[in-house]
This record gives sequence, structure tokens and C-alpha cells, in this order.
Amino acid sequence: MKRTIKKVAVIGSGIMGSGIACHFANIGVEVLLLDIIPRELTEAETKKGLTLESKIVRNRLVNEHLTNSLKSKPSPIYNQKFASRITTGNTTDDMAKIAAVDWIIEVVVERLDIKKLVFEQIEKFRKPGTLVTSNTSGIPIHFMNEGRSDDFQKHFCGTHFFNPARYLKLFEIIPGPQTSTEVLDFLTIYGEKFLGKTSVVAKDTPAFIGNRIGIYGIQSLFHLVKEMGLTIEEVDKLTGPVIGRPKSATFRTVDVVGLDTLVHVANGIYENCPNDEQHDLFKLPDFVNKMMEKQWFGSKTGQGFYKKIDKDILSLDLDTLEYRPAKKASFATLELTKTIDKPIDRFKVLVKGKDKAGEFYRKSFAGMFAYVSNRIPEITDELYKIDDAMKAGFGWENGPFEIWDAIGVEKGIEIMKAEGLAPAAWVNDMLASESSSFYTIKEGATFFYNIPTKSQAKVPGQDAFIILNNIRESKKVWSNSGAIIQDLGDGILNLEFQSKMNTIGGDVLAAINKAIDLSEKEYQGLVIGNQAANFSVGANIGMIFMMAVEQEYDELNMAIKMFQETMMRVRYSGIPVVVAPHGMTFGGGCEMSLHADKVVAAAETYMGLVEFGVGVIPGGGGSKEMALRASDLFHKNDVELNVLQEYFLTIAMAKVSTSGYEAFDTGLLQQGKDIIVVNKDRQIAEAKKHALLMAEAGYTQPIRRSDVKVLGKQALGMFLVGTDQMQAGKYISEHDKKIANKLAYVMAGGDLSEPTLVTEQYLLDLEREAFLSLCTERKTLERIQFMLTKGKPLRN
Repeated sequence: MKRTIKKVAVIGSGIMGSGIACHFANIGVEVLLLDIIPRELTEAETKKGLTLESKIVRNRLVNEHLTNSLKSKPSPIYNQKFASRITTGNTTDDMAKIAAVDWIIEVVVERLDIKKLVFEQIEKFRKPGTLVTSNTSGIPIHFMNEGRSDDFQKHFCGTHFFNPARYLKLFEIIPGPQTSTEVLDFLTIYGEKFLGKTSVVAKDTPAFIGNRIGIYGIQSLFHLVKEMGLTIEEVDKLTGPVIGRPKSATFRTVDVVGLDTLVHVANGIYENCPNDEQHDLFKLPDFVNKMMEKQWFGSKTGQGFYKKIDKDILSLDLDTLEYRPAKKASFATLELTKTIDKPIDRFKVLVKGKDKAGEFYRKSFAGMFAYVSNRIPEITDELYKIDDAMKAGFGWENGPFEIWDAIGVEKGIEIMKAEGLAPAAWVNDMLASESSSFYTIKEGATFFYNIPTKSQAKVPGQDAFIILNNIRESKKVWSNSGAIIQDLGDGILNLEFQSKMNTIGGDVLAAINKAIDLSEKEYQGLVIGNQAANFSVGANIGMIFMMAVEQEYDELNMAIKMFQETMMRVRYSGIPVVVAPHGMTFGGGCEMSLHADKVVAAAETYMGLVEFGVGVIPGGGGSKEMALRASDLFHKNDVELNVLQEYFLTIAMAKVSTSGYEAFDTGLLQQGKDIIVVNKDRQIAEAKKHALLMAEAGYTQPIRRSDVKVLGKQALGMFLVGTDQMQAGKYISEHDKKIANKLAYVMAGGDLSEPTLVTEQYLLDLEREAFLSLCTERKTLERIQFMLTKGKPLRN
């Protein structure tokens, strides 16, 4: 059956429901968001004739929830304009409208009795064949569909989004006893292709996969922190980015999610999993019970494991339950991993540590490895689903079985034995068979150990993806210390940055030119993309700083010229160049995108020309390109100065888009040319497809532009008056004004007496001259040094 989703109803407008509604609006789906009428409206009031005024009052709760959600940070919506796709209502007056939707998602309070009442109401109005799913985080699905019709049960299952729905990729699908295979297959594909999620079909067991393993991990740390006498800062240091986990690590994450939420799930597992071999571990430690009594739930109550007073961060002493100034944590073992870039390569070193950190890792990994091996086949039959759930739902860079592989399967068992633990029998069976690891890479695909067949099987669903980790070496065409070029097949190359934070320095620029050379000679097109956390944070400002401090201005001029020429080569090569940005795409990374034939951006792309933060203007063609884009929008009888001013402010205010969609509003992406991909895993494959389409359509090398209209003194005067006023009003510093005036000179095309058509090279020369002159300023050097040492901009 061909099924399309044009309209969705979300029942329940709390934090989760509003977030889910916003994410469907993100992808262009019309949403009906309903909730109950507020209790404070008496029965007498609700029986009154339904006037417009009473309808507004009845919908007050749902509208407040949605408004609060849209105001929250980070935003649940790609662009505030998309909120118009959501219609609000209430379950008394508007339930009949669900007859017109394709999918009904229940997101009410986690109480079975209330959910059953909602489903009874839904069945009165739902048309046959409509999907109905529950966003429960742990209530068994088979309890929820009791008493419902056959058609309802066939089209009903759990769909567990993780909060926040926009950012966390896990989408657990939990079938009920009668859920049809067609429904499960459809939701799996829809979740990945349209919602941008990692779809994981889970068994109907308490807390499913993600929360069962995730809550185990947190609970085990709650007990371990006391056993080892660690502080919460020490645990957060050990369980954060050093092992590929979010910066919020463990205790900060609990504060953000809410201790009450965690306790609710942990209690559910404790009560409903009596045969779990780690059953007692889900019992809450005393300090958690006391925090619950005091309602120290975290961010929502103003204090939890951490508490902020003015600018000071205090942390909780778990012995005294008193707050004290947070202490910086350090361990010798962690120092040994500083030169190891990838977390997956650090685990072997971490478990060998001789200090408290090494002991901590051995204990925590031993417990985790034993636990996940024993959850198969209880919660899933396939080990890769556990890894997928932890990576997508908890932001882990590597899942438990991937970490175990990195340490070595036998080494992991050795660590377990030292802690009095043992893996499930199937792990020993695996080692006795021909498989010595949980995963293998073959022919560019990932295979996993299939327990029933005792052999390696291909992880399903990879055909829509290109996974660079799987082809990096086998398809390598060329590499240097800054980048690697791979053959994606069908005549398309990919250039992947390999520098720290994917900064753009001499090696990366050389690689871009090499990739274009190779593509022009032997291939059909080029993709510039990677699958790191961020596309690129921009140019290597450390190199610029050193040249400027040493006053090597000729060398700096040549370096900037090479950057500009390389960006122009991206624009004017003989083959199509598609750039695939995602995450942080700043400065030079943004400039590269501006010069591509096409940009295939991830929805989560934070793009901006942020050079003002380090005291310069965009010097890799960014200033030129924004002037050119403004020129292309000048139309007869337009107020051209207003158009140019918008593009000027994008740079001068260092605007960064909060999503790929928002980058269209700032002119960094172009409607009709650039596109957005919601699922980042599909990005490289999609970019390759577009490069191939352009090549097969007969790509012609573009002609360099000589028709860029600049406004000269007319625009320059306006900008200079504006910066004078901004400084006089103390909105900007004297140095901010100097940088802005340099940018104004470039984007106005200098002080030409009248509007003039100029070449791109003319603007590039002005841009480079302005950039170099700013590099001679002491305050610019102070800004660059501050960014290099502190990682944030200095306003001086």
C-alpha cells in the first residue's frame, strides 16, 4: 500500500508534544495540535455556545505550550515561519478533525488509564487505515490497544521520540501484538527519510532499548560515584567529550533532562524487570531520594547536581548534600589521550590507566559490556540496534559494542572477570566461531555478528547512505595531512577534510586544488563533504596570527590570495562542485559553500561569516560574494541600498543561521539552487546524486563575472554614517567601527563616484587589501589570540 503523510494530529501539547509538532512542521507537514480544555474552565462555561471568544479561551493551554516551545532555546523549529503549519485546538471541540489526518500521535501524560481514554476518543473519529501511535517512554504497547478494533490494532504501535524531538535522532518503533508489517516498514523508512531519524524497531519491553541501556548507564554511575569516592565534576570530566559523549556528560545531562524524569523511568524498570540480573542497581541511591524530596530536579527547578548563582557554578557534594564551588577535575590517564583525535582510538589507552580514571573506566565498561550482552535477545535480537539507540538517543559517538570492539573483545571479557562479571554465552560462542569482533567492514559496508546464524550479516538500510568511515582507505585516491580524496563511484570524487576541527590551511587548500585537478582530468564531478561533528570552523587563524605577529605580510598576502583563488576555482572549475555543509560551517567553510555550484546542506547547519569576531572581514571571497549576491538582486526602481545593507549586516553582525533553512533568510543559501537534507547520514549520497545530475546534463564551466554592480560613494556614505551612529550610541567599539568601515569600502566597491559594473577580481583585491590592513592592527591580533586561547570572541 502506498502511504503518504500530508497531515498529522498530535494529541498532547506539553514539551514533548509541542516539540514533535514543530518537527513535523519542520519537514513541511501540516499539523493539528490538540490538548484538553484547561481545568479552570468550569463545566458551565464549557456548555456555553461556542463563540470565537470562548474558543480562544478553550485553546489557551495548547497555545501557551506551543508559544513557550517556540521561544525555547535551542529552538524546536528550523525557521519561525514554519510555525504557521501548526493549527491548534482542543480535544472537546476539534477531535472530529482527526478524520482528515494520516497519522495520529498520542503524547499525553504517562498514565495508562488516561491514554486508554484518549484512544477511545480517537477511535470515534479516526478513519480506517489511519496510523495511530503512542509516544510512550515505557508503558507496554500491548496494554494500550486492549479493547480497540482490529483496524485500530493493526495500525497501532509505539513511536518513541527522544526530547528534544528536533535534535535527538532516535526514533524507537515498538510493535503491538497485531501491528502489521506494512506499518512497521513504513514508519522505519519514514523516520529515516523524512524525519531525519535513526529508526530502531524495539521489542515491547520496559523502557525499550534506549532508556533501558541509558538509564542503566546513569544508575551504575550513581552507585560508582559513591563507591569510588568521586565528585560529580570528576565523573562529568570522565564521561564527556573525552569518550565521545556530549559536553553535558552525566550529571549536567540529568539536570537538563530533569532528575524526576530519570527517576520515573528508573522506577519503572525496577518495578517491571524483576528478573534483570542488575535489578538492584535500578534502586535509587539515598542522595537521589533526598534530592527528590527537596525537588532539586535540575534546570527546571533552578538547582540539581549543579546550581548557578549569578555567574558562579556550584556543584553538589553527594555526601553532605550541600553546594560548594565547582572544582576542576584532572587525571593523568586523560593527559595520555590528548594527542589522539578520535574518541574510538582512546578507549584502549583509557582502560589501561594506572590512576583513578583507569579504574573508573574498567569498572564502568565492565558493567556496561556485561549488561548489553545480557539484554540480547530480551530487548532486541540484533546487537547493532543497541549501538544505534545509544548513539541516536543519548548522543554517544560510539555504541557499547563498538567501544568493546575498540578495546578488544577478549580484553573486555578480561576486564569483566576482574570485576566478577561475565558476558552472555553468545559472546564466547562468537569468539569460538570465525568472528573475533562484533563488527567488520567489507566492500564499503558494515557487517554485524548475527547471533542465531553465528556469522557476520550486513547491517540493513545502508544502501541509501555513503559512510566515509567504510570507504576511507579502500577507495582512497589521494591524501595529505589535511585531507583525503575518495572515489564515490560513478565518476564522482569526495574531498574529506582531516585537519583539527576541519580548519582550512595550506594542506586543505592544496587538497581542494588537487581534487579539482583530478576531477577535471579523470572524473565527472566533485563533492566536498565529511561526516565529522562539524563541516569546518573556518580558516586556520593560528597560521594567520603567526604571520601577522612576525609581520610576514608578503607571505600573508600570498596565503590570502591562494585562499581566494582556491574558492574561485571551486566556482569556476570545469566540473560541478557540490559542497555538503553541516553543523558549524563558519568563516572559510561558509565561503567555500558560497562558491559551490550547489550546496546540499544538512538541516542542522549553523552557517555564518563570523570573521568580525577575530577582528577581520571575510577574506576568502566571502565579502566579494555577498556584494555580488546583492548586485544580482538589484531590480529596476528598487532601493538598491536597502538590499546591499541586508547583505552587509549579515557579515557585520556575524549572523549565524540556527538551521540550514534559516541560511536562506541571510542570503548564505540561495532558493532554487541549494537544497536541505534532513537526515545527515544521507547527505553525501544526495550530494553525489546532484553532482552526477549536473555532469550528465552537460556541465559547462561558468564564465567569470564582470558585471557586478557596486554603488560606490552612495553606499559608502550610508554605511559610514551608520557606523558613526552605532559607535556614538556605544553599540559598537572603535575597533568594531574600523572593521565595519573596511567591509563597507569593499562591498561599496570603494569610493567610486557613481554606480559601476566591476569584475569579481576587482572586489577580491579590495577584500584582500582590507583583510591585510586589519591584520596589522594590535586589537585584531588581540582578538585572534583570545579566540585561539579561550575559544570565544573578544570585544575590545
